[in-house]
Amino acid sequence: MTKEPLSQSPNIYRKGYNLDMFHYYKFIEVRFSDLDSFGHVNNARYLTYMEQARIGYFHHLGLWWPRHQPAIGLILADAQVTFQHPILLEHKVKIGVRISRLGNKSFPMHYRLEDAETGDVFATGTTIQVCFDYQNQRTIPIPEAWRQTITAFEKLVEEVQTPRL
Repeated sequence: MTKEPLSQSPNIYRKGYNLDMFHYYKFIEVRFSDLDSFGHVNNARYLTYMEQARIGYFHHLGLWWPRHQPAIGLILADAQVTFQHPILLEHKVKIGVRISRLGNKSFPMHYRLEDAETGDVFATGTTIQVCFDYQNQRTIPIPEAWRQTITAFEKLVEEVQTPRL
């Protein structure tokens, strides 16, 4: 399988934003129970690893922690994973996480699961998060404090309008 740089992704058009740059990494320990019968990490665990990294990202920024803000949170609207190489028990995995843009109520998060020692990419992925008010059971705009913190942390810039074909 070929390695396509994330910056070549046709779904993301950014001006001045390096899509291969991550400001947050989460280190994951591969457990024996993560393995399938073929001796590599089961494909479903990749989403679990991405979830661990996503929660770590928000905790790192001090934006959301379920015990502190149980009424306001995030729901996962979409998830996509591109597998490139199997993860084995002996691998040391680190996951880069970033947000490339902020919408009104939602935003994409991008992930790169890589070998912490060699930098080889195991998989890349994207999830779409939607801000949600659990008390009133409805979507809500991204809280302004979150918007400001993420914009500063990710050094976000204005989007370039891309013509539709």
